[in-house]
Amino acid sequence: MGGGEIALIMVVVLLLFGGKKLPELARGLGKGIREFKDASEGVKREIHRNINAVDIEEEIKEQEKEVEVPIDAPVPVEGTAPIQSTTTTAEEKVTEEEVVDTKSKETHS
Repeated sequence: MGGGEIALIMVVVLLLFGGKKLPELARGLGKGIREFKDASEGVKREIHRNINAVDIEEEIKEQEKEVEVPIDAPVPVEGTAPIQSTTTTAEEKVTEEEVVDTKSKETHS
């Protein structure tokens, strides 16, 4: 569209709506366009927010897969002695009575 066509359209609009109604129409049109832009920006932000949330969740899952360490597993620390097992076998278990008997024997000897 050229300048002449736009001028012709403006003259027709001015004749149809008059000089008093034209500013009101322009304001209404401006508000409508502004609301449309705001709504489209809100939709864009929501889409980007969801995309970022999915990306973050995928990164967390990948990191968890890389570092799969059982909760009960001891974590070795550099410069420390290896962790020895605290479990006892049936032969190693000593009852409280045996401990008392052993102490009483030591004191009587």
